[in-house]
Amino acid sequence: MLLRETLLAVLDQPTATLSPEGEVSRHRQPVWNRSQQQSHALVLTGVRRCGKSTLQGQIRQTVKGKAVTINLEDTRLYGLGPEDFAPLLAILDERHPEAVIYLDEVQEVPEWQRLVRALLDKGRRVCLTGSNASLLGRELGSKLTGRHLSHEVFPFSYREFVEFTAQQPGAASLQQYLERGGFAAALAAGPVHGTTLLRELLRDVVQRDIVSRHALRASRPLMTLALHLLAHTGQPLSLQALTKGLAMPSVAQTGRLVEYLQDAWLLLAVPRFSTKFKQRIISPPKYYAVDPGLAAANSPNPTPDLGRRLENAVMLHLRRLGEAPTFAAMPNDWECDFVTRTHAIQCCARLTPENRTREVRGLLQAAALPGGIKGQPRELLVLTLDQEDQLEEQGLTIRVVPSWKWLD
Repeated sequence: MLLRETLLAVLDQPTATLSPEGEVSRHRQPVWNRSQQQSHALVLTGVRRCGKSTLQGQIRQTVKGKAVTINLEDTRLYGLGPEDFAPLLAILDERHPEAVIYLDEVQEVPEWQRLVRALLDKGRRVCLTGSNASLLGRELGSKLTGRHLSHEVFPFSYREFVEFTAQQPGAASLQQYLERGGFAAALAAGPVHGTTLLRELLRDVVQRDIVSRHALRASRPLMTLALHLLAHTGQPLSLQALTKGLAMPSVAQTGRLVEYLQDAWLLLAVPRFSTKFKQRIISPPKYYAVDPGLAAANSPNPTPDLGRRLENAVMLHLRRLGEAPTFAAMPNDWECDFVTRTHAIQCCARLTPENRTREVRGLLQAAALPGGIKGQPRELLVLTLDQEDQLEEQGLTIRVVPSWKWLD
């Protein structure tokens, strides 16, 4: 149990000012209006160093009233547990009775959801961040059902990258984004040191958020799997194929490690389109990196595959828009990179006579799939680095759009 003077020292510490990352305001802010603030905790989730704390600071500046920010990774709070919640709440009532409470990295504290529930029951406004998708999902569901609003936070989008780096939208800056990504600290460090930081970030997430949390005896199989998936984004990969190709001990272990990588927000899965639930479950998904720069920095491939990186950036943009993209395919026949209710999208660095037939065929097949909005056909897009055109095929219009315009 922590000493009262330790809790007082942490709670009375002045809130730090925003870092230079705060100069870029996120273009997709969570909705947390006054009527929701005293009944629903705002939960910001995402990979380490993606800007959750910075976004929390930006929200703090917009919400009126006093505020208390508690960084639960503060070494002085090591060992904080349920037995400390009552004295912590008492100090907050005594010293900060009207303050909005901001909790940073809640997964560091056992049974943190009980603390949040107690704050909400007292009529407190609570905003929290966390870096473990599965943990947050289970604990939010067990104690905060119907009393939280979740918002996914990603590293900078292309639009935010352009603003942060003071560049102009265009093919040149897009290629830089695909190479360097959107982690603010890595961008601020420059291309060379930024790459080093992205490699260290991967090791840090693997070690702190997976190996330590799940008490794994060895990190090598996990790192091997992470590097392989980051180097093969956008490719359907079955657990059986991964197990055999990487000489993993068992399919079950491979499945657990893949789940851990997703829980830590390093990887995002896109399922195959199907109207049948069982088919969606058993079909191998595609895996994408949470940031194109993270994949580029940790890929062993000497030649960058701009098409794959572009596809990764497009998937992230769809997720930022709140979409749940799928991919559609008929093996050895056709494939469409992304299908949503409103769009069918193909991604390629450059549309050429050699790949045009393949890209168009996939779009025409995806256009006929069920699940769209009634009376509104899907918009058919080919996203490239810098081409703009319009194609007419079988009575349907296909727009060829520069990705830097669409991502903006």
